[in-house]
Amino acid sequence: MKKAYRASLLRFDDTGRALFDEDGLLVVAPDADGRQCVLDAGPHASVAPRHPDADVTPLPGRMLAPGFIDMHIHFPQTDIIGAPADGLLPWLENYTFPAESRFAQRAHSDAVAEVFFDELLRNGVTTSLTFATSHVESVQAFFEAAQRRRLRMITGKVLQDRHSPDGVRDDTEQSLIDTESLIRRWHNVDRLGYAITPRFAPTSTDAQMRGAGDLAAKYPDTWIHSHVAENKDEVKWARELFPQARSYLDVYQGFGLMRERAVYAHCIHFDDDDRRLMRETKSATAVSPTSNLFLGSGFFDFEGADRIGYRYGLASDVGGGTSFSPFATMMAAYYVGREGQTKPGISIPPSQLWWRHTGGAAQALGLGGVIGTLQPGTEADFVVINPKATPLLARKTALAENLEELLFAMIVLGDDRLIEGTVISQALAG
Repeated sequence: MKKAYRASLLRFDDTGRALFDEDGLLVVAPDADGRQCVLDAGPHASVAPRHPDADVTPLPGRMLAPGFIDMHIHFPQTDIIGAPADGLLPWLENYTFPAESRFAQRAHSDAVAEVFFDELLRNGVTTSLTFATSHVESVQAFFEAAQRRRLRMITGKVLQDRHSPDGVRDDTEQSLIDTESLIRRWHNVDRLGYAITPRFAPTSTDAQMRGAGDLAAKYPDTWIHSHVAENKDEVKWARELFPQARSYLDVYQGFGLMRERAVYAHCIHFDDDDRRLMRETKSATAVSPTSNLFLGSGFFDFEGADRIGYRYGLASDVGGGTSFSPFATMMAAYYVGREGQTKPGISIPPSQLWWRHTGGAAQALGLGGVIGTLQPGTEADFVVINPKATPLLARKTALAENLEELLFAMIVLGDDRLIEGTVISQALAG
């Protein structure tokens, strides 16, 4: 059965160009596999005559847009957002590892997974590349909760067999056995995907890293998910542990962990050789600006990434990141673009900030043409936005003279109150 939604409509083409219809119509229907997909989208006057049999839901005063994609987030860190620390490594030691050790308990994993998905959907996030913990229980809880909600989600068991405290440190051989078992159990089941997940190079032995690389080669359509070059102390530590590598990033290349669908969070302390390696291997960066600002890690170089031309998208990095809201992430990315560049500050257009959190993130994840744009044939995950959600937003958005002004008003002033609903396969949440 066809369903249609009439509202203003924000879409993107495959180049990142924003397409906006003041009076739009989004038509969705099941595909051959039973997934709700976009059948047609565009101006109401053009689209409606092609679908006289569609059941139309009018949404006056609302805007439809692709569901947001969070390229890097930690579901076990939901409870430690805002934990104070002197920097990344003390934050891990004092807050992160103690919190994550509790995920050996399945009941705790289940409870946090429900809160995590509620928060994602309340903020309009329909897909995330997600860290679990080193415990199989955390992965099982995540996938089962995501499957019940019919979400397109990606996660994996964290690999960390050294330089980690009791409670989160795993066993090398068993960690790889568990990873392969979880791949076979969950990868490509419904809308779920598996990510091979070394926490970061300093917390894995050479044997564990080699094993991860072997699994990445054996299962080439899985994801690879890790951290790199986030913090100067971490970079120094990695260079001491892997003196044979040209750079911290080169450690991953040496173990066969750079390819399409390999996503590395942060990538702050890079040179152009690192950026070229990202481009040549089709790896991608998950830019995490609220986390980087909160932990004092540094600034992602948007100019350098665009100049070399490699893939990247935006991420919350909760719980180092300070909000589940994509609007907070986009605003922080704008700040970093203005203030944190090696060349004079740049002003990232609002539509490009939005693209990097939707269709651009999908491309970076190797899911271009699947999610993130509301183009025909893509899966119908979208958000219903109320541009008048607060008195100030109502006043500011009414004054917008073009799309860039409208999107920027929502980025600057918006939060979860903008998201009136999140639509996943015809199920309205929020």
